[in-house]
Amino acid sequence: MYAIISDGGQQLKVSEGQELDIDYRDLPAGESIVFDRVLACRDDEQFHVGQPIIEGATVSAEVLSVAQGPKLVVQKFRRRKNSRRKTGHRQLYTRVKINKINLG
Repeated sequence: MYAIISDGGQQLKVSEGQELDIDYRDLPAGESIVFDRVLACRDDEQFHVGQPIIEGATVSAEVLSVAQGPKLVVQKFRRRKNSRRKTGHRQLYTRVKINKINLG
């Protein structure tokens, strides 16, 4: 069984027991989170498609940790002026584990 959920402007294919990184949420480890925007779901017999979401369907997950992504380096140069600027950025992510997919 798997589901396609919408979170943070992204569509994610998730299944039970899967660990994935989502956009940062200020939640402690062990906290429960529920995704209610389920776009599609495949169970053993059928494939359910929402228009645009499946009413009553939820995906519950548990927060494992907060981590940083890889460092992205941004450089800006101005020609012939000996002017340059270099900065870095590391995006924060929340790592979650999918516990249950409920069709409602």
